[in-house]
Amino acid sequence: MSDSDISGSFLHSKNQNMLLLERCELQSSGDDGDEDKRLKRREKNRVAAKNSRKKQTQRADELHEAYECLEQKNRQLKKDVQFLSEEQRRLMEALKAHEPLCPIMHCVANLGSGTLGPRDVPSCLPR
Repeated sequence: MSDSDISGSFLHSKNQNMLLLERCELQSSGDDGDEDKRLKRREKNRVAAKNSRKKQTQRADELHEAYECLEQKNRQLKKDVQFLSEEQRRLMEALKAHEPLCPIMHCVANLGSGTLGPRDVPSCLPR
């Protein structure tokens, strides 16, 4: 082998090594691109998960607030029912106490099932 053959072979070998090195760099830079995409995707997923958890927490807070409001309203309605039941009981007692003394009740009872209209006032009622 001559010196020119050796130097030509060396240059050829060097060129091949450079091409291989460039290919490796391109592949590794492609891997970096994939890695960047993967990292971006993970970050995007992390943000989406965080937003989802935040929304879920807000919804739970809203439901809890609505629950508390309905519980308060329910307590108030129960108090109203209790008050109205007590008022009904008092009025029924007052009506029962009034019945024996009521001239209207006695007059209507004495008339029986007459055919009086709403404007007809029996003579036993005060005018």
